[in-house]
Amino acid sequence: MNISQIIDLENFSDIDMKKIAGYRKEDGFELIVEIEKLHLGFKIKGYLKGYVDEVEVFKFKRPDKLLVNNWQSWGPSKVIQKDFQLNFPKELIQKFGFSASIMPESYFDNLLSDYYVASDRFFVGCLSSKVAHPYFQIDGDEVSVKLKYFGMNFNEWNETETIVILLDKPEVTLPYYADLVAKENVVNISDKRLIGWSSWYQYFVDFDYEKMCADLENARGKGYDVFQIDDAWEVDIGDWTPNNKFPSLEKVAAKIKEYGYIPGIWLAPFSVSETSTLFMEHPDWLVKDGNGNPKVAYENWNKKIYALDTTVPRAVDWLTSLFEHLKDCGFEYFKIDFLFAAAIQGKRFENVTPVQAYTQGLNTIRQAVGDSFVLGCGAPLLPSVGYVDGMRIGPDTAPYWDANGPDIGHPNAYYALRNALTRWYINGIWWWNDPDCLMLRKVDTQLSDVQRELYTLVSLLLDNMIIQSDNLSYEIDDGLWNVVSEYRKYGKRKVLLSGIMSGQYNITSCGVHGCDLLSITDLEKCVFTYSKDSGDIKLKKTIEIQDDGRRFNYYNEND
Repeated sequence: MNISQIIDLENFSDIDMKKIAGYRKEDGFELIVEIEKLHLGFKIKGYLKGYVDEVEVFKFKRPDKLLVNNWQSWGPSKVIQKDFQLNFPKELIQKFGFSASIMPESYFDNLLSDYYVASDRFFVGCLSSKVAHPYFQIDGDEVSVKLKYFGMNFNEWNETETIVILLDKPEVTLPYYADLVAKENVVNISDKRLIGWSSWYQYFVDFDYEKMCADLENARGKGYDVFQIDDAWEVDIGDWTPNNKFPSLEKVAAKIKEYGYIPGIWLAPFSVSETSTLFMEHPDWLVKDGNGNPKVAYENWNKKIYALDTTVPRAVDWLTSLFEHLKDCGFEYFKIDFLFAAAIQGKRFENVTPVQAYTQGLNTIRQAVGDSFVLGCGAPLLPSVGYVDGMRIGPDTAPYWDANGPDIGHPNAYYALRNALTRWYINGIWWWNDPDCLMLRKVDTQLSDVQRELYTLVSLLLDNMIIQSDNLSYEIDDGLWNVVSEYRKYGKRKVLLSGIMSGQYNITSCGVHGCDLLSITDLEKCVFTYSKDSGDIKLKKTIEIQDDGRRFNYYNEND
């Protein structure tokens, strides 16, 4: 859809909204756009009818700097300048597949931002992604606000995703946007802001039951809520039964419970490897390409990975049974990974958009596990709101810090922490943010003392989930773990972060003990200052006795 009028949001007036509102008729579909006044700006609602692949709602003038966002957990959330160009390694395009974008056919040749963009003076974003995929195409001096419907035909008028324009600085607009999204999607956030242990960043796939038991023994006194086994236990991706390195899942969960922890388990429920029994026996359960063959979603584990069609009734029954079985085994914490697979483009049993298929899959899992804690990972962010309790909000961390590495979702502690800062405002509103694991070991790592310290402080002051991933027999930075334990005593925190657009992050984090400050002047080099409120105010008492005998006590804060 071509819009001739381009809105200048940095020099904005109410009359500009009249350029967006009204009735439009395009090839194949009709669109009605309505505008409502909103605190800090405007709400844009629409109604569609007919066959539609994509709608351009409006355009606006591109500012010098924009905060842009990738569609899923691992993708970058960062500020770009006008001269920024996407430089995605060509040799990785096939391997990444749909993990890079729900629209890989457009992503690698264009500059896109998913769900929202922000500048120093305004914010534009969608409040939901229930049917369409909202995104922004950034071209030269303009930005197009678009809704992707993937060739859907609406015989009746269908309400579009709601867009908001907010006019203020990011530290005001971003938290307000988070609140609006939570309200739109009726979020009931879990009160379980967990602290725990995960096997992944120490052992990766070299993990077994014996190592699990050893770390359980060494975890005594750590104060964990949850103890989670990661990728290494399953027969194959899609065949979610224990391999010969583990006993029954009932025994695994029971052993974890012996130590007083919530048993946690990892799986990638929407992914099916080419070597799995599931793939060989049920190819009809998979998303298909145009020729009716199973469609590759991405490549990993040195294999082609296909996507479960979450609209096939028998596949839904299998998914339900899988999670009900895991829950019956004793698991109450589910880290579900590579979730984007359910949202790839392709042919499905039901005629739905990829976004609808994804939320149907998430809803199936949510219903099966009840009130157990669900941590999303590799997940489309906006469609996940209301379905998960926690969410990874950056790429995998790593035992190294590389500010010059490719910013494409590769494992890297630097980019993982950057995303924790740029997506700070959704924590405690949509879900609990998972900044990824703390690695506090002093051996078998390339992280410096200051890098470990900064990662820990940011995670704590932003009030995120805290999951440790270390061989607990190694030498651990006990001083940092003591800081973790101390902060958790204070309960939930109120947080404000400023400086996203400049890259100089200032965090004010307040709890019952007082307000602590963390100022990061150079994230790449880990230059920061940290000020902890003592929480104790010392008062000096002065007594004054009046002529009539009355006594007055005065209290002043000591210098």
